[in-house]
Amino acid sequence: LAEADNNTAERALRAVCLGKKNYMFFGNDHGGERGALLYGLIGTCRLNGIDPEAYLRHILSVLPEWPSNRVDELLPWNVVFTDK
Repeated sequence: LAEADNNTAERALRAVCLGKKNYMFFGNDHGGERGALLYGLIGTCRLNGIDPEAYLRHILSVLPEWPSNRVDELLPWNVVFTDK
């Protein structure tokens, strides 16, 4: 029987712990919420095997013309990268 561990969770929090000195410069609670949103999005990309930088670049390039009723297609687990 294998022992349960939380190595995955500890590794996920490592980046947060390493960067916490920088977080005081988010400015306010809204800045912190935006930072948390980005960290969550980057983590979700990694869990889905997607390069976060490529994902953000793609999303920012297609979002201005994207229909609002299809925004769920841009989530990391649904996104299909296309050449523009």
